[in-house]
Amino acid sequence: MGRKIGIIFNDTKPSATKAVHVTAEWLSSKGCGIYTATGWGGILGFAKRDSPICHTPIHGLASEGFDEDMEFAVVLGGDGTVLSAIRQIAPAGIPLLTVNTGHMGFLTETYLTHLQEAIEAVMEGAYDVEERTMLEVRVYRDERVLWEALAVNEAVVHKEPFTAMCHFEVTIGRHNPVDIAADGLIIATPTGSTAYALSAGGPVITPDVQVMQVIPICPHSLAARALVFADHQPLVVYPPLNHEHLILNVDGSSGCYILPGDRIVMERSSHRARLIRLKPTEFFELLREKLGWGLPHIAKPFSVELP
Repeated sequence: MGRKIGIIFNDTKPSATKAVHVTAEWLSSKGCGIYTATGWGGILGFAKRDSPICHTPIHGLASEGFDEDMEFAVVLGGDGTVLSAIRQIAPAGIPLLTVNTGHMGFLTETYLTHLQEAIEAVMEGAYDVEERTMLEVRVYRDERVLWEALAVNEAVVHKEPFTAMCHFEVTIGRHNPVDIAADGLIIATPTGSTAYALSAGGPVITPDVQVMQVIPICPHSLAARALVFADHQPLVVYPPLNHEHLILNVDGSSGCYILPGDRIVMERSSHRARLIRLKPTEFFELLREKLGWGLPHIAKPFSVELP
């Protein structure tokens, strides 16, 4: 077998499903060994009241064949499929060529209309790899790990129902714990700074800055604002003892219940999301294209004739 290439796709999108068959057949004709998987493999799902913990180890998500011998993998889908693919194969260090078949496509590199030429460029070595920081999120009860996941964007802790204020005790590194009264907390990576964290009022952080940020959701204090800190320091969240449970949500596609006495530990992962870039990355251009940042102001005329 020749070069080993993977394809991870969103099987709910007909365009992605069709592209998988066409691309696999084309690459096979070139003597490549092709392995496929759906995006569902990296979506851990949500716990239920009668089953508050559904534990899948971080290193147990990759499908058969997606290992260190794989040259690269193609992802066909939107940002959700990209996040799922990263969780599946980041421990193996496989670079991802991300192809947008969704809407926003903030993490994607190219489109279906350019898929074949993009793959040819990668096979010729005409690309760079951009690495993104991720978090390892673990829930402990005493010293036992109950749940864990890789977070590309963010981890969110909140009470159920969501619109109920709660007191969170947070410790960063060796510093003293602080109390934050809010509806919830967002702990985000630089990649996640343009996702939920942005909507909650957090700053945009360029992907190459080695930091994390914690953002209170609807804080009950004028002093509780977003905090940016060096990502070599772990962050620990202790839930209050006077609430029945909290909910932990990672990247919007997985989560578990947090009970009094548990603790949530978040720290920079040794694994990195490795994204293939076919041209030099221009982050500010991406902000303008996807989020309208920095567009020039267009002045209105001084007078307008009314009909």
